[in-house]
Amino acid sequence: MISADEAITRLKEGNQRFVAGVRSVDAIVKQMNLADHAQGQAPFAIVLGCSDSRVPAEIIFDQSLGDLFVIRVAGNIVAPSQVGSVEFAAETFGTPLVIVLGHTRCGAINATLDLLEKPAAEQSSNVMSIVNRIRPAVEPLFHTELRNDREKLVPACIHANIMASTNQLSHGSEILEQLVEQGKLKIVGAEYSLETGEVTFFD
Repeated sequence: MISADEAITRLKEGNQRFVAGVRSVDAIVKQMNLADHAQGQAPFAIVLGCSDSRVPAEIIFDQSLGDLFVIRVAGNIVAPSQVGSVEFAAETFGTPLVIVLGHTRCGAINATLDLLEKPAAEQSSNVMSIVNRIRPAVEPLFHTELRNDREKLVPACIHANIMASTNQLSHGSEILEQLVEQGKLKIVGAEYSLETGEVTFFD
């Protein structure tokens, strides 16, 4: 298994290919050989990303079958099922890297801000379960001067939400904490630009 830093480099190179509109020959060949993946998997990165249809991790990183262990949920939030999925992949496959992948113009962020501006009397409890996990990260920003400038507020909230999810994974699981302390796992945040196709990794 490659190291976390090598995994990041591999993802960055894949994203550069995606932005340039080219595909890796290796990715295409791996995709054609389905039988090779039937007996097991060894993903080199775990991606906790948003469900948005415009942000499929395998495509924007130009990876193929078996390369990424992808968990998608609106707002790239961290709930017990997501933590368990990350723990499973990190322990079972020895995957060295976790990326929390948010994106520009996130609908879940906008929905949370809308409810902060005008609380709705009736709202799906299931939708609220997502909003309530995003809210602690964005509400402090909502109560600053950014509240009057939505164009600046949304990007700041997206970044804050990504980092909040990254922090929750880093400190909300004894298993993941131990793997990080042992140098076996790295957890980072990143943001995909719907406008350019580029992924920016955060320190």
